[in-house]
Amino acid sequence: METSNKFAWTWRIKEEALEDYVQLHGNPWKEVLEEHTKAGISNYSIFQNGNQFFYCFECDDVDKAFAYIADSDVCNRWNAITSEMVQGSFDFNEAEPISPLKEVFYLR
Repeated sequence: METSNKFAWTWRIKEEALEDYVQLHGNPWKEVLEEHTKAGISNYSIFQNGNQFFYCFECDDVDKAFAYIADSDVCNRWNAITSEMVQGSFDFNEAEPISPLKEVFYLR
């Protein structure tokens, strides 16, 4: 099967942080967006279903992009805030901070 260059995962947001998490992503820091672009991430979307969020972006080299973000001061400041809101971790210095979803279908 042909695959895309998409990367996706899900996280649950803590109920007490749900409103703040949505508001924060409704007005993201310009510098964080710029860093994601420099890392090679594009077409990044986040979808909400209650406190479950689905994340999807396109990237040619996810490992390189995550390494870039892990070294970014502004992304580390953002992740310090948002990591307190998720049931999981945004720490890109961990071995596997995100459990990627397996792509099972792709229509070009």
